[in-house]
Amino acid sequence: MIDPAACPPSCPFVAASRPALEFPVGQLHRLAGEERAPDVDETKRNVLKLAAVAGLLGAGGLGIGGGALQFAQPPVVGAASYFNAQLLDLDGSPLTETKMMSEYSVDTSELLLFNYPLQNEPNFLLNLAPPSGSSGGATNVPFGVGSKKSIVAYSAICQHLGCPAPALAYYPPGASTTKPDGKAFYIHCSCHGSTYDVANSAANLTGPAVLPLPQVILEWHTDDDTIWATGVTASSPPVNGHLNTLQGDYPVTSPVSLVKETPVLIPDWKIP
Repeated sequence: MIDPAACPPSCPFVAASRPALEFPVGQLHRLAGEERAPDVDETKRNVLKLAAVAGLLGAGGLGIGGGALQFAQPPVVGAASYFNAQLLDLDGSPLTETKMMSEYSVDTSELLLFNYPLQNEPNFLLNLAPPSGSSGGATNVPFGVGSKKSIVAYSAICQHLGCPAPALAYYPPGASTTKPDGKAFYIHCSCHGSTYDVANSAANLTGPAVLPLPQVILEWHTDDDTIWATGVTASSPPVNGHLNTLQGDYPVTSPVSLVKETPVLIPDWKIP
Protein backbone atom coordinates (compact mmCIF):
# COMPACT_ATOMS: atom_id res chain seq x y z
CA MET A 1 0.00 0.00 0.00
CA ILE A 2 1.33 3.41 -0.91
CA ASP A 3 1.92 5.81 1.94
CA PRO A 4 0.38 9.11 0.89
CA ALA A 5 2.85 11.02 3.02
CA ALA A 6 5.77 9.47 1.11
CA CYS A 7 4.31 10.14 -2.34
CA PRO A 8 5.83 13.11 -4.16
CA PRO A 9 3.57 15.89 -5.46
CA SER A 10 3.51 14.21 -8.89
CA CYS A 11 2.06 11.00 -7.47
CA PRO A 12 -1.01 10.10 -9.56
CA PHE A 13 -2.91 8.59 -6.64
CA VAL A 14 -3.12 11.61 -4.31
CA ALA A 15 -3.39 15.32 -4.80
CA ALA A 16 -0.51 17.52 -3.91
CA SER A 17 -0.79 18.62 -0.35
CA ARG A 18 -1.45 22.25 0.52
CA PRO A 19 -1.31 24.13 3.77
CA ALA A 20 -4.48 24.32 5.81
CA LEU A 21 -6.78 27.22 4.98
CA GLU A 22 -6.59 30.05 7.45
CA PHE A 23 -9.97 31.66 6.74
CA PRO A 24 -13.55 30.59 7.46
CA VAL A 25 -15.29 28.23 5.08
CA GLY A 26 -17.66 30.11 2.79
CA GLN A 27 -15.46 33.13 2.12
CA LEU A 28 -13.89 33.56 -1.27
CA HIS A 29 -10.12 34.09 -1.39
CA ARG A 30 -7.72 33.84 -4.26
CA LEU A 31 -4.88 31.48 -3.68
CA ALA A 32 -1.40 32.29 -4.78
CA GLY A 33 -0.78 31.35 -8.36
CA GLU A 34 -4.51 31.17 -9.32
CA GLU A 35 -5.87 33.20 -12.19
CA ARG A 36 -7.87 36.18 -10.95
CA ALA A 37 -11.62 35.70 -11.36
CA PRO A 38 -14.26 38.41 -11.01
CA ASP A 39 -15.31 39.01 -7.44
CA VAL A 40 -18.86 37.81 -6.66
CA ASP A 41 -21.06 39.63 -4.19
CA GLU A 42 -22.72 36.69 -2.46
CA THR A 43 -25.12 38.95 -0.59
CA LYS A 44 -26.46 40.44 -3.83
CA ARG A 45 -26.70 36.98 -5.41
CA ASN A 46 -28.75 35.65 -2.49
CA VAL A 47 -31.03 38.69 -2.55
CA LEU A 48 -31.67 38.18 -6.28
CA LYS A 49 -32.42 34.50 -5.71
CA LEU A 50 -34.89 35.34 -2.97
CA ALA A 51 -36.55 37.96 -5.17
CA ALA A 52 -36.92 35.48 -8.02
CA VAL A 53 -38.45 32.86 -5.73
CA ALA A 54 -40.80 35.45 -4.22
CA GLY A 55 -41.90 36.49 -7.70
CA LEU A 56 -42.72 32.91 -8.65
CA LEU A 57 -44.63 32.39 -5.43
CA GLY A 58 -46.47 35.66 -5.94
CA ALA A 59 -47.49 34.76 -9.46
CA GLY A 60 -48.70 31.39 -8.29
CA GLY A 61 -50.52 33.03 -5.41
CA LEU A 62 -52.26 35.44 -7.76
CA GLY A 63 -53.35 32.53 -9.90
CA ILE A 64 -54.68 30.64 -6.93
CA GLY A 65 -56.21 33.78 -5.44
CA GLY A 66 -57.84 34.74 -8.71
CA GLY A 67 -59.29 31.29 -9.07
CA ALA A 68 -60.49 31.36 -5.48
CA LEU A 69 -62.19 34.73 -6.03
CA GLN A 70 -63.80 33.43 -9.20
CA PHE A 71 -65.26 30.41 -7.45
CA ALA A 72 -66.19 32.45 -4.37
CA GLN A 73 -68.67 34.48 -6.45
CA PRO A 74 -72.16 32.94 -6.50
CA PRO A 75 -73.13 31.62 -9.92
CA VAL A 76 -75.68 33.61 -11.89
CA VAL A 77 -78.83 31.52 -12.13
CA GLY A 78 -81.65 32.01 -14.56
CA ALA A 79 -83.05 30.88 -17.88
CA ALA A 80 -81.14 30.95 -21.15
CA SER A 81 -84.22 32.20 -23.01
CA TYR A 82 -87.98 32.39 -22.74
CA PHE A 83 -89.82 29.11 -23.06
CA ASN A 84 -93.35 27.74 -23.28
CA ALA A 85 -95.04 26.87 -20.00
CA GLN A 86 -98.56 25.47 -19.87
CA LEU A 87 -100.83 26.91 -17.17
CA LEU A 88 -102.83 24.66 -14.84
CA ASP A 89 -106.03 25.67 -13.06
CA LEU A 90 -106.35 25.61 -9.27
CA ASP A 91 -107.51 22.00 -9.32
CA GLY A 92 -104.44 20.90 -11.31
CA SER A 93 -106.26 20.42 -14.59
CA PRO A 94 -105.12 22.21 -17.76
CA LEU A 95 -106.33 25.80 -17.76
CA THR A 96 -108.58 26.36 -20.76
CA GLU A 97 -109.97 29.48 -22.37
CA THR A 98 -113.45 28.12 -21.83
CA LYS A 99 -112.85 27.73 -18.09
CA MET A 100 -111.17 31.13 -17.87
CA MET A 101 -114.10 32.86 -19.55
CA SER A 102 -116.74 31.04 -17.50
CA GLU A 103 -115.14 31.15 -14.04
CA TYR A 104 -113.15 34.41 -14.03
CA SER A 105 -114.03 37.91 -15.17
CA VAL A 106 -113.25 41.57 -14.64
CA ASP A 107 -115.25 41.28 -11.39
CA THR A 108 -113.09 38.50 -9.91
CA SER A 109 -111.66 39.89 -6.67
CA GLU A 110 -109.36 37.08 -5.60
CA LEU A 111 -105.89 37.07 -7.15
CA LEU A 112 -104.88 34.37 -9.60
CA LEU A 113 -101.09 34.08 -9.67
CA PHE A 114 -98.50 31.99 -11.47
CA ASN A 115 -94.71 32.12 -11.58
CA TYR A 116 -92.93 32.71 -14.91
CA PRO A 117 -90.25 32.57 -16.23
CA LEU A 118 -88.45 32.28 -12.87
CA GLN A 119 -89.58 30.83 -9.57
CA ASN A 120 -89.44 34.21 -7.79
CA GLU A 121 -91.36 36.12 -10.48
CA PRO A 122 -95.11 35.92 -9.73
CA ASN A 123 -97.64 37.22 -12.25
CA PHE A 124 -101.30 38.17 -12.21
CA LEU A 125 -103.59 36.26 -14.57
CA LEU A 126 -106.64 38.40 -15.39
CA ASN A 127 -109.72 38.08 -17.55
CA LEU A 128 -110.91 41.63 -18.13
CA ALA A 129 -114.10 40.67 -19.98
CA PRO A 130 -117.38 41.24 -18.12
CA PRO A 131 -119.36 38.28 -16.81
CA SER A 132 -121.69 36.67 -19.30
CA GLY A 133 -124.71 38.88 -19.91
CA SER A 134 -123.07 41.97 -18.36
CA SER A 135 -121.38 45.03 -19.78
CA GLY A 136 -118.23 46.90 -18.88
CA GLY A 137 -114.77 45.44 -18.49
CA ALA A 138 -112.34 45.47 -21.41
CA THR A 139 -111.85 43.40 -24.53
CA ASN A 140 -109.37 43.52 -27.41
CA VAL A 141 -106.65 44.72 -25.05
CA PRO A 142 -102.94 44.73 -26.01
CA PHE A 143 -101.60 41.14 -26.05
CA GLY A 144 -104.94 39.83 -24.82
CA VAL A 145 -105.82 36.25 -25.76
CA GLY A 146 -109.00 34.23 -25.87
CA SER A 147 -112.20 34.68 -27.82
CA LYS A 148 -112.50 38.29 -26.62
CA LYS A 149 -108.77 39.01 -26.37
CA SER A 150 -109.33 39.88 -22.74
CA ILE A 151 -107.02 37.44 -20.90
CA VAL A 152 -103.73 39.06 -19.87
CA ALA A 153 -100.86 38.54 -17.42
CA TYR A 154 -98.68 41.10 -15.64
CA SER A 155 -95.87 40.97 -13.11
CA ALA A 156 -97.16 40.89 -9.53
CA ILE A 157 -94.14 42.83 -8.19
CA CYS A 158 -94.49 46.61 -7.96
CA GLN A 159 -92.04 48.58 -10.08
CA HIS A 160 -91.47 51.15 -7.34
CA LEU A 161 -89.77 49.32 -4.45
CA GLY A 162 -90.70 45.73 -5.24
CA CYS A 163 -93.77 45.16 -3.06
CA PRO A 164 -95.28 41.85 -4.26
CA ALA A 165 -98.84 40.55 -4.33
CA PRO A 166 -101.05 40.58 -2.34
CA ALA A 167 -99.89 44.09 -1.31
CA LEU A 168 -99.85 44.76 -5.04
CA ALA A 169 -103.42 43.88 -5.92
CA TYR A 170 -105.99 43.95 -8.67
CA TYR A 171 -108.98 46.17 -7.87
CA PRO A 172 -112.13 45.06 -9.70
CA PRO A 173 -114.87 47.60 -10.43
CA GLY A 174 -116.39 48.90 -7.20
CA ALA A 175 -113.47 47.83 -4.97
CA SER A 176 -112.63 51.47 -4.29
CA THR A 177 -114.24 54.84 -4.72
CA THR A 178 -110.94 56.13 -6.08
CA LYS A 179 -110.60 55.98 -9.87
CA PRO A 180 -107.10 56.93 -11.02
CA ASP A 181 -107.33 58.63 -14.40
CA GLY A 182 -111.00 57.66 -14.39
CA LYS A 183 -110.29 53.91 -14.42
CA ALA A 184 -112.82 51.78 -12.55
CA PHE A 185 -110.53 48.69 -12.41
CA TYR A 186 -106.75 48.69 -12.09
CA ILE A 187 -103.77 47.37 -10.15
CA HIS A 188 -102.87 49.29 -6.98
CA CYS A 189 -99.93 48.96 -4.57
CA SER A 190 -100.89 49.47 -0.92
CA CYS A 191 -97.23 50.10 -0.01
CA HIS A 192 -96.83 53.50 -1.67
CA GLY A 193 -99.86 54.06 -3.90
CA SER A 194 -98.62 53.28 -7.44
CA THR A 195 -101.37 52.24 -9.85
CA TYR A 196 -101.32 50.51 -13.25
CA ASP A 197 -103.77 50.33 -16.13
CA VAL A 198 -104.67 46.66 -16.66
CA ALA A 199 -106.39 47.42 -19.98
CA ASN A 200 -103.29 49.09 -21.44
CA SER A 201 -100.20 46.92 -20.84
CA ALA A 202 -100.08 47.91 -17.14
CA ALA A 203 -99.00 51.45 -17.94
CA ASN A 204 -98.59 53.79 -14.96
CA LEU A 205 -101.65 55.69 -13.81
CA THR A 206 -100.18 57.19 -10.64
CA GLY A 207 -96.71 57.20 -9.08
CA PRO A 208 -94.33 56.92 -7.41
CA ALA A 209 -93.56 54.07 -9.85
CA VAL A 210 -92.47 55.34 -13.26
CA LEU A 211 -92.23 52.04 -15.13
CA PRO A 212 -95.08 49.76 -16.23
CA LEU A 213 -95.42 46.24 -14.96
CA PRO A 214 -93.74 43.66 -17.23
CA GLN A 215 -96.34 41.89 -19.36
CA VAL A 216 -96.19 38.14 -19.94
CA ILE A 217 -97.05 36.95 -23.44
CA LEU A 218 -99.85 34.39 -23.41
CA GLU A 219 -100.87 31.98 -26.16
CA TRP A 220 -104.23 30.32 -26.59
CA HIS A 221 -103.95 26.96 -28.33
CA THR A 222 -107.28 26.63 -30.07
CA ASP A 223 -106.72 22.97 -30.91
CA ASP A 224 -106.99 21.90 -27.25
CA ASP A 225 -108.23 25.21 -25.70
CA THR A 226 -105.18 25.48 -23.38
CA ILE A 227 -103.35 28.65 -22.30
CA TRP A 228 -99.57 28.96 -22.21
CA ALA A 229 -97.01 31.53 -21.07
CA THR A 230 -94.41 31.96 -23.79
CA GLY A 231 -92.37 35.10 -23.07
CA VAL A 232 -92.40 38.74 -22.06
CA THR A 233 -93.26 41.65 -24.35
CA ALA A 234 -90.31 43.45 -25.93
CA SER A 235 -91.37 46.79 -24.44
CA SER A 236 -91.48 45.42 -20.87
CA PRO A 237 -88.86 46.60 -18.38
CA PRO A 238 -87.14 43.99 -16.21
CA VAL A 239 -89.01 42.64 -13.21
CA ASN A 240 -88.21 44.82 -10.22
CA GLY A 241 -85.09 43.60 -8.41
CA HIS A 242 -83.72 41.77 -11.47
CA LEU A 243 -81.07 42.97 -13.91
CA ASN A 244 -83.19 41.25 -16.50
CA THR A 245 -86.29 39.12 -16.28
CA LEU A 246 -84.37 35.95 -17.19
CA GLN A 247 -81.86 36.16 -14.32
CA GLY A 248 -82.23 36.03 -10.58
CA ASP A 249 -83.61 32.58 -9.75
CA TYR A 250 -84.17 29.13 -11.22
CA PRO A 251 -86.60 28.71 -14.12
CA VAL A 252 -90.03 27.26 -13.54
CA THR A 253 -90.86 23.94 -15.10
CA SER A 254 -93.89 23.35 -17.27
CA PRO A 255 -96.72 22.98 -16.44
CA VAL A 256 -97.18 25.87 -13.99
CA SER A 257 -100.03 25.86 -11.49
CA LEU A 258 -102.20 28.81 -10.60
CA VAL A 259 -102.50 29.79 -6.96
CA LYS A 260 -105.13 31.98 -5.37
CA GLU A 261 -104.50 34.75 -2.83
CA THR A 262 -106.69 37.27 -1.06
CA PRO A 263 -105.69 40.79 -2.10
CA VAL A 264 -104.95 43.68 0.24
CA LEU A 265 -107.59 46.21 -0.82
CA ILE A 266 -107.94 49.73 0.59
CA PRO A 267 -111.42 50.92 -0.42
CA ASP A 268 -110.86 54.54 0.61
CA TRP A 269 -107.26 55.06 -0.55
CA LYS A 270 -106.49 58.52 -1.92
CA ILE A 271 -104.27 59.59 -4.77
CA PRO A 272 -101.29 61.48 -3.26
